[in-house]
Amino acid sequence: SEMVVADFAKYFTLVAIFISCLGLFGLSSFTAQQRVKEIGIRKVLGAQTSNLFILLSMNFAKLILIAYVIAAPVGFYFAQNWLSQFAYKTTLGAGTFIAAGIGALLIAVATVSFKAIQAAVANPVESLKEE
Repeated sequence: SEMVVADFAKYFTLVAIFISCLGLFGLSSFTAQQRVKEIGIRKVLGAQTSNLFILLSMNFAKLILIAYVIAAPVGFYFAQNWLSQFAYKTTLGAGTFIAAGIGALLIAVATVSFKAIQAAVANPVESLKEE
């Protein structure tokens, strides 16, 4: 029964990650659209593309880190309770949770990076000519 649950968990995890990436992509598109004039002004004043990319990506990275700080202890608690029910005992190391946090951060940055780079390399004249 544990193998069947593991198979279902794999598939539902992939679907959840995909849906989360779609939502994050939409949120990053909305954020970039809201800040198009700010990005244009920064670009005219000499900001580099890498600085604009970091500016747009850091907001999402902070949110991911806050979520990780909240979710890691909760996940550790529930995983320990679940693993304690088995005859052969094993422990969870910190490496598992660190790898999960780094993976989540990499997936989020990869999802946001497309829109952040697109907004950073856009022509500032197009965004500012309406003013």
